[in-house]
Amino acid sequence: MKLTPEQDAILAIDANLKVNAVAGSGKTTTIVAYAKSRPNDAKILYLAFNQTVKQEAILRFQQAGLYNVTVETAHSLAFRYIVRRGGYQLKNNGYSIPETVNILDLQSSMPIQRAYLFAHHIDKLLRFYCNSSVKSADELDYFSLLSDDKAKAFVKMNYSEIVDYTRTFIRKMNQAEIEITHDFYLKKFQLVRPNLPYDYIFFDEGQDASSVMLDIFLKQSAKKMIVGDRHQQIYSWRHAVNALEETDFTTFPLTKSFRFHSDIALLAESILEWKSYLHIKDNLTIEGVGTTDNKHQKIVLGRTNLGLLREAIRYIHDPSLTGSIYFEGSIHAYTHTEEGTSLYDVVNLHLGKIDKIHSPMIKSFENLESLEEYAEETNDTQLKMLIELVRLYGAKIFGVMKKLKDRLVAKEDKETADLLFSTVHRSKGLEYDEVYLVEDFITEDEVKRLSKNSDDLQNLKIIEEINLLYVAITRAKHTIYIAENMLPKDFPQLPHIKIMNPKVRVNYLQEFYNLGRK
Repeated sequence: MKLTPEQDAILAIDANLKVNAVAGSGKTTTIVAYAKSRPNDAKILYLAFNQTVKQEAILRFQQAGLYNVTVETAHSLAFRYIVRRGGYQLKNNGYSIPETVNILDLQSSMPIQRAYLFAHHIDKLLRFYCNSSVKSADELDYFSLLSDDKAKAFVKMNYSEIVDYTRTFIRKMNQAEIEITHDFYLKKFQLVRPNLPYDYIFFDEGQDASSVMLDIFLKQSAKKMIVGDRHQQIYSWRHAVNALEETDFTTFPLTKSFRFHSDIALLAESILEWKSYLHIKDNLTIEGVGTTDNKHQKIVLGRTNLGLLREAIRYIHDPSLTGSIYFEGSIHAYTHTEEGTSLYDVVNLHLGKIDKIHSPMIKSFENLESLEEYAEETNDTQLKMLIELVRLYGAKIFGVMKKLKDRLVAKEDKETADLLFSTVHRSKGLEYDEVYLVEDFITEDEVKRLSKNSDDLQNLKIIEEINLLYVAITRAKHTIYIAENMLPKDFPQLPHIKIMNPKVRVNYLQEFYNLGRK
């Protein structure tokens, strides 16, 4: 493949550098070409964002005949150094709130629901610490994570105890009294200050780096390259930081997207211009040069689980829409919180069917109102989403979910599905011919309103909301269906941007589904 002048400029550098690559600009091709242009005996480490990217990268490097490149994720690298060598046992899915309560014996010194409150904040502080670069939890500003007044009040009153319990939990993992989590062994890896035996280290998806991994990376003596897209930072809620902005390496751009054409490039650029309301000037130019034929691979993308599920429910209840569906990441990920709370347990609590509730935590609440109060005091947005879904559908949710599951295809049959559904976070790194956007993203009017009296923390949240819409738009290779109110002001009519009128959106869903079907 002939490289662009921008790519050639990157290959000419043999020093620390960072590459800001717009969506679809061939960053993997650039990384492979850069590795190929280094000395044959150079030892190279490529740090991938997740296991899927890791496996794809291994194949790409092998196809290029590059067997001097080691491909790892941050966690797989840390696993070899810490878990295998230390003889630890791994808690693959992390600890649930009831498990944390039992390990710390919280129920012996306080009422059970108060114990659950403590356990939630202990878990949250532990994750914050393990993903940070600091040595001690005392250095963290845990209050910066809290937006709900009830949550802030509870933590303020009990913070010293929360910190003490968190230290106890860390000690138990460190001494192998209990199984360790993925977050823990990555943190321990940082604290032992590893010296990695490589001449070059490539850090992919640098805009969503964890502080702990960035600290490990920056302390290595190898020559370093960070690759990412600063406008695709969408994981700050998981304590990610933008390595492209946290480092002073010389920056090189990749602005030509081979994924999509000029219509989508213009829309993506125009969305990013909303950051000017926050006094952020970027002047980014995206050149869309994609020429991919439309094979009608369709996806419905939502900002939230709730928005996506509601759109899927609309779909299955329209008698004219009969196709099979697939959820990226499996349907389970959309009906359970990360802590394991199930939508079905929440609805059974609402219906008073306590004997049908599996979670001991949910079973401890008297009703949905008391669970809702707990969700507010813990600032648990995922649990709030399940509660809102139950309030919307009540007992009907069982029938709705059965109808939804009857349309699902298995993961191995994903390619046969008539329509895919996903949140933006689960679609990151993927691409589709046609993208239909759920109407739950931020709008230009909301950006203008929110930015008028916003502080630095609120600005970061607004920026991430804009980034979410940008990432959603740039998943498309051919056509985007977008609600009228989500478009930038005075955006021109373009053939590959289908503008939906909210009053007749169901017709657009029908058009989207039926377009290109045999």
